[in-house]
Amino acid sequence: MIITFCLSTANVFADNFSIEFYNGTFNFELNETSKISFTKELTPESISNFYNKLNQSDYQPLLSSLLAYKETHQLNDWIYYQLIRKTAEQISPKVENYHRYTLYKWFLLSKSGYDARLSIGNNRLIFYVKNDENINDIPFFNIEGNKYMCLNYHDYGKVDFEKDKVYPVHVIIPEAVHAFSYKVTRMPDFKPESYSEKEIQFNYRQKAYHFQIKLNSEVENIFKNYPGVDFESYFNIPLSHETYHSLIPMLKKNVSGMAQKKGIDYLMRFTRYAFLYQSDENNFGKEKRLSPEQTLFSKYSDCDDRAALFFYLVKEIYNLPMIALLYPTHISMAVQFDKAQGQSIIYKGQKYSVCEPTPQEQDLRIGQIAENLQKVNYEVVYQYSPVAK
Repeated sequence: MIITFCLSTANVFADNFSIEFYNGTFNFELNETSKISFTKELTPESISNFYNKLNQSDYQPLLSSLLAYKETHQLNDWIYYQLIRKTAEQISPKVENYHRYTLYKWFLLSKSGYDARLSIGNNRLIFYVKNDENINDIPFFNIEGNKYMCLNYHDYGKVDFEKDKVYPVHVIIPEAVHAFSYKVTRMPDFKPESYSEKEIQFNYRQKAYHFQIKLNSEVENIFKNYPGVDFESYFNIPLSHETYHSLIPMLKKNVSGMAQKKGIDYLMRFTRYAFLYQSDENNFGKEKRLSPEQTLFSKYSDCDDRAALFFYLVKEIYNLPMIALLYPTHISMAVQFDKAQGQSIIYKGQKYSVCEPTPQEQDLRIGQIAENLQKVNYEVVYQYSPVAK
């Protein structure tokens, strides 16, 4: 992203900044009074003094610009937080003064209405936000019955915030009342020229199918520090506009002459065989769920990633009821047809047919379950019931 700033000619007491944010440009004004230094030791008093000085400054034009951009571009909370991060980076670069950078993020997120908190300990500034969703793999605090997820855990590596001595900083911010959501239901728009093409191919019934899919590397940056959200939120992360239109119409065309069962079989085998398999441990060194667009972009993917991609493709092309089956070391999908196929999974009185989107030792057909899973208990972690489009 190209980021520039210049001195305002209309107001010598303010700087004007211009940030390229995906396909848009975010312009904001920073009043001279809003440039608050922070070089002191991390204490509740030093943080309160920073807040009080910034709160008494003319910060409102900056905040108004952020909220207006959020509304105009319909930014989900997670995407809006990326905008706040980039804004704070321009005001106070992270590498120059991490604590000041974090304090600006906290101030702007709080003034935007989110219940964000700080804790300190061992010269660490821990940044949390209230969240009501089922999030795993990141530290959190419970405060007065509410859960606060850590937004900057990745900056400190493997730190046990439960065992380390950290102390909450109490600053009353009347506007900071809302919970933050990690749901991404709309991807931001990207400039068409920022996409690259990737060729994907696979064979189905002795015929080779080729795709030229448009992909954007910025998607990886958006989800770089994204936590493990619940399966409903994870499965419903959409594709960006250009990627969608380079893939979905072609898939719809390819299955248009097929019966429904054969079309689902085609999508199942596309998801299973068009991508190389590798476990997250070998690929990333840890568990990491990829969004459908990340799976298309990545060289390797595992069962979580393929389940999410298969769900997305079936939802977009056929919009059929589905359930996600979570085993101790695997996740698979099952689809509800007009007539069940093979060995049925019965859930809440409805029959579903397993559609395995990940390569197995056997070449599984619809309704077949891998031999090593047939006697293993599973949990239905997500049920999708179509809403009429």
